[in-house]
Amino acid sequence: MDVSKTGVIERIARVLAAQRLSSNAEGTEPSAAPDVDDAWPDYEDDAIAVLKTLREPDEDMAAVGDVAVWERMIAAALGTPLGVAASTEPPEPSASVLHEGP
Repeated sequence: MDVSKTGVIERIARVLAAQRLSSNAEGTEPSAAPDVDDAWPDYEDDAIAVLKTLREPDEDMAAVGDVAVWERMIAAALGTPLGVAASTEPPEPSASVLHEGP
């Protein structure tokens, strides 16, 4: 499996910037790469919002993968890895469709 050397927040922010700048998407610039290099930090908050939305996988995702691994990977991408501190505290109740009970 390929592993990116660029963090996922930057990668998402670059895609969001390119979407708005490039004429291949919603923008007007035929060659947006230099402007994306300058603008992507402006989209970091949006990228973080996307990642926070993905913290809980949906039913289709959970059916084909390990939910605990997914949650740890997203937490690590957000800079809050689930490690020793998380394992010593009880989990918070969830309204997830995969969770039953209180």
